[in-house]
Amino acid sequence: MSFFSPKPAATPSTQTSFVREAPGIEERKIELMDIARGIAQKEIDLPDIQVSPLSALEQQGITAAGQTGVGAGTVGQGIQQILGAAAPVGQQQISQYLNPYQQYVTNEIARQGQMMQNQLGAQAVGAGAFGGGREGVQQAELQGRTLSNIGQSLASGFQTALGAAQRQQQVGLAAGQQLGQMGGLQQQMAQGDINQLMAAGGLQRQLAQQALDAQRQNQLQQAYEPYQRAEFLANLYAAGPKTQSGITMGTAPSTSPMAQALGTGIGAYAAFSGAKPAGTTV
Repeated sequence: MSFFSPKPAATPSTQTSFVREAPGIEERKIELMDIARGIAQKEIDLPDIQVSPLSALEQQGITAAGQTGVGAGTVGQGIQQILGAAAPVGQQQISQYLNPYQQYVTNEIARQGQMMQNQLGAQAVGAGAFGGGREGVQQAELQGRTLSNIGQSLASGFQTALGAAQRQQQVGLAAGQQLGQMGGLQQQMAQGDINQLMAAGGLQRQLAQQALDAQRQNQLQQAYEPYQRAEFLANLYAAGPKTQSGITMGTAPSTSPMAQALGTGIGAYAAFSGAKPAGTTV
């Protein structure tokens, strides 16, 4: 009986390499990842976008713009003035400018005429011609001149009063036109005030908006400041040393322990069989 030792199975040779960062650098990077994860998990309270309201000057300008009819009262006065001055000059207007002493002038002319008539009558009596035709003619002429003087005095006073009334009429027309122009100027001045209020108020609101935007930008910078620090560290580590360490594990072909044990047993058995006397049966 022969025994054969089994041939061990062939095992391929393998080699495994593990390449890693240097322990200190790898530890730092893991810490950075932990920091970044903690920051990313934290909720960010983003500030609201705020819009600056209308400034006080703008509110004042809007209120002023809502007040229509600025200068309308002055224009209305001008219209009434023009209508009153454009009316025809009548007795009522002329009488306002008649000389209040005209009656004294008329009475004085009449008195002087009467005195001259008395003198003329006295002269006629002294000449013995009182009641004659010559005296009558002279009395008539004297009375005519007296009445003419009175009439001229009245006419002069009337013309003076008429001229004054007409001049006042022209003054009234001019005043009415000026009032109308002043009403228009009041409207323009009010519009100019509104424009100035809106411009100044707009500047105030612009500055207030810039302040709100700057405040929000500061809040955003504060909220994202941790991210900037983490990014700084990431860039620093990325540009840092690249030292690596490696571990190599090799596996060579070897006999199976079971086959090895079986081969050893068979060899021992063969040696034991060769040592027995001839003729001995196993």
